[in-house]
Amino acid sequence: MSQHPLEQLNRYDAQANAAYYGRRPWLAIGRIFKIIYFAISFFLAFAWDTLLGNTTSQPRLAEQLRRTITALGPTYIKVGQALSTRPDLVRVDFLEELTKLQDQLPPFDNEQAFAIIEAELGKPVSAVYKYISDDPVAAASLGQVYRATLYSGEDVAVKVQRPHLIPTLTLDLYILRGIAAWLGPILPLNLGNSLEAIVDEFGLKLFEEINYAHEATNAERFAGYFRDDPYVKVPCIYRQFSSHRVLTLEWIDGIKLNELDKIREAGLDTDSLVRIGVMSGLRQLLEFGFFHADPHPGNLFATYDGKMAYIDFGMMDQLDLQTKEQLVDSVVHLLNKDYDELGQDYVRLGFLQPNIEMKPIVNALESVLGDIMSEKVKDFNFKVVTDRFSKVMYDYPFCLPAKFALIIRSVITQEGVALSLNPEFRIVQVAYPYVARRLLTDESESLRQRLLEVLFKDDKFQWSRLENLLAIAKSDGEFDLIPTASMGIKFLTSKDGEYIRRRILLALTEDNRLHTEEVMRIWNMLSVDMEPAKLWNMAVNALTGAVSGAVPKAIAAVLPFAAFQNLN
Repeated sequence: MSQHPLEQLNRYDAQANAAYYGRRPWLAIGRIFKIIYFAISFFLAFAWDTLLGNTTSQPRLAEQLRRTITALGPTYIKVGQALSTRPDLVRVDFLEELTKLQDQLPPFDNEQAFAIIEAELGKPVSAVYKYISDDPVAAASLGQVYRATLYSGEDVAVKVQRPHLIPTLTLDLYILRGIAAWLGPILPLNLGNSLEAIVDEFGLKLFEEINYAHEATNAERFAGYFRDDPYVKVPCIYRQFSSHRVLTLEWIDGIKLNELDKIREAGLDTDSLVRIGVMSGLRQLLEFGFFHADPHPGNLFATYDGKMAYIDFGMMDQLDLQTKEQLVDSVVHLLNKDYDELGQDYVRLGFLQPNIEMKPIVNALESVLGDIMSEKVKDFNFKVVTDRFSKVMYDYPFCLPAKFALIIRSVITQEGVALSLNPEFRIVQVAYPYVARRLLTDESESLRQRLLEVLFKDDKFQWSRLENLLAIAKSDGEFDLIPTASMGIKFLTSKDGEYIRRRILLALTEDNRLHTEEVMRIWNMLSVDMEPAKLWNMAVNALTGAVSGAVPKAIAAVLPFAAFQNLN
């Protein structure tokens, strides 16, 4: 069979798609009729059973939905995979069927797969692998996986791309882009032309995902970021046995995150896995700026020693430094309940136009987000805030920048995985302590400035913010006050810390009074962590150690200790 003309590009190109299918409208019309036929068939069956109150046929309908999505091909399978991670949105019977879209799709012929391996690697399969399974162990939307053994003895997984992907993907993206162009101007969310940009962003990432050489590079980069993390496992890549359409990587023995019974039988703690998953997701977004955009359970495994393994790196994205810092800014301003600045964050991130009237939007933000850090924090999760925020999105001219489509997909999918492990999970219980700990312990200049933003407002020290920040950080089991305070003392005794020393002294005597009550309240909260031996070592190391290059890992943690010493 001859190569499809668009395969020669080896990347997504909206203009090339439009030129090719614009001259062949019958292809798009035929595909649209197929989609409409499948959709109407399913919804009529669903509506009929709902009208009759027939619940016994629900498993059949769920299976029909899965088969419909499978028949429509990889573009729609991706949508089904995203829905399969949302137990809060999809009924259990449908969820069980949609979960099969992650790695239980119909495989393609083994002869085709082995022919692709031989063509890509330039050797017979038997010359590359000492052993390879007769049939695939998993089949997903874009490829299927075989278990194999190298002649050097390593157990490996061999991913082989499905044949003839380009014609289906390019046609679907052409149709979706046309629908986006038609719907964009009339949608109440004021998305406008950005809806087409979102389709283009999805298309770019989809084409990156079918380039296994690109995925190998992503995996190696991801492994580099997490090389010191004992809880995250990334498989090794065997480059010499990989190509554009074949990927050989380390075999991971583990349990899919949606197999709760097997996880419990293995004696693994689901809450620990939730924490690892959310923490790794936050680090990807806020530290590395390089994140996994498709973290569904088919791509995530719990290893038998309690780690979380990522096994698919096709759909990744990169945030630039400015965007990453702006995201941190928005979290800081949310922590501070500084809704004026939060509104400006939305402008800087591209969600609002610079010339917009901000006062009504700021009031709406406060109404929607005002109780996130209150006693209702236990009721907060991403879906809750999305539901509450939707009215603001309709009432005010927000738009969705294309670069955030994958971020939102990633966060929603990550939370969906967490909810499947623990329905009571609230992402804020992990996210806020992480952000607070980073503010208190990170050495970067940018985060030092953001810490000062938290502690000072209108040139006045904010005692309640310090107390809240420390309380949140202490709820994170990884927060250690002693080394944090040690770095703070080193900085305060340095030349660079002179300005902060003056600010602290002024804060202790603001409003013509000594702030003993605030200091003692914070001291009582932290004193349980102040073991005498550790304090002595901290003081000796801080005062005798080199000061050059030291930065304040947590200025706030030092304040109560220094003030307490002054009081005595």
